[in-house]
Amino acid sequence: MSGLPAEDRRQNTMAFSLADWSLKRALSSIVSRGSLIVMTAGGRALTFGDGTGEPVCVRFTDNRAQWAFLIDADARLGELYMDGRFLVEHGSLYDFVAMMLREAQNSTHPLIARIIDQIRTKLRIFRHRNLPRRSKTNVAHHYDLDGRLYELFLDPDRQYSCAYFEHPDQSLEDAQLAKKRHLAAKLLIEPDNSILDIGCGWGGLALHLAEQAPGGYVLGVTLSEEQHDYASKRVPASLNGAPAEVQFALRDYRSLTGRFDRIVSVGMFEHVGLSSYRTFFRKCAELLEDDGVMVLHTIGCSATPGFTTPWLDKYIFPGGYIPALSEIVPEIEAAGLTITDVEVLRLHYAYTLESWRERFMARWDEVAKLYDERFCRMWEYYLSTAEAAFRYEDLVVFQIQITKRNDVLPLTRNYIADHEARSASKVDVEGSVEGKADHILVG
Repeated sequence: MSGLPAEDRRQNTMAFSLADWSLKRALSSIVSRGSLIVMTAGGRALTFGDGTGEPVCVRFTDNRAQWAFLIDADARLGELYMDGRFLVEHGSLYDFVAMMLREAQNSTHPLIARIIDQIRTKLRIFRHRNLPRRSKTNVAHHYDLDGRLYELFLDPDRQYSCAYFEHPDQSLEDAQLAKKRHLAAKLLIEPDNSILDIGCGWGGLALHLAEQAPGGYVLGVTLSEEQHDYASKRVPASLNGAPAEVQFALRDYRSLTGRFDRIVSVGMFEHVGLSSYRTFFRKCAELLEDDGVMVLHTIGCSATPGFTTPWLDKYIFPGGYIPALSEIVPEIEAAGLTITDVEVLRLHYAYTLESWRERFMARWDEVAKLYDERFCRMWEYYLSTAEAAFRYEDLVVFQIQITKRNDVLPLTRNYIADHEARSASKVDVEGSVEGKADHILVG
């Protein structure tokens, strides 16, 4: 800067001072606890919080990056981190975003941020018209990545949805098995049942349910070619004479016909799109037998409806949307279906994401060989912000049990625990389908 004319130096100094003043004012109203140090593009060190805890130090490399963060952090912070224009110099990225989301609960967001949020909320329905072709493209963006990526941080069964932690210290593998048991118990699966898994992922849940339905049939459908190939290769070796027939199909749920005794959908509803909820539930009503049971497992918002952050929509889950319960229930009712049970899993996904993030960070070099450093930073930002959001914001998981009649399930919830206990005992004695499938590597 010393080589610039005096007037240009003066203007640059003013620009940096204004950016620093704006940043100090904005963060001072948010961060009251902890220890945050922000190195500005102009070289100043701004401190925030009460000085408790491990300090977190971050740095902006240029003035435009600083303004981008101030004006629209939801859209720009992730990009700044990916591009190396926002750096974490002490602590971790998770430490920073967790502090920001935790502290933001106790403050009023700046006016410009509130205006942008209101606009995005009002426009959310127009951004999520996921017709079949667009749905397949959206799914491919995330789920058709190199299969070796998911092997690096998921459990061996490749469960890529919220685990069910029976206690905080439970391992990820055990918590994911507990999730499958919990869903199977709520479905109240019986011999000879036909079962549909909408959005079957890599097939682990369908294989687990096959054990519960001797003489039955399990169909798992997905739009991901990678997932379909992986799941299909698991069937012959993993089942090894298991009671139920299992098939995986590369199909859109809207194209299905026939009737099923049980329907389950885990981690797929987030991709349906707000404007397609009625279509989804009407199709489920068409596919579900009159005495059938359905369980929907989806990320949800425990507050009023909001919007998908633009960074997540652009880089991770295009077309994705996290619904409030008030947006789901009317569409279930309109389809002629009955809600028989709703369970809200609160911190379970935070624990799940913590495990994924730690495993991902431990395998960083291997991920970088598959893609590059920018991709690694993108996924670190995704996993870190998601974990922090489930800890400190209003993100939860809804498990909604649905029927057509009110007399197809027991009067109390005791059957859920009973089913889980029997399932656990059976695994202890005999081993399980998903346990056998753990050794099949086809990624």
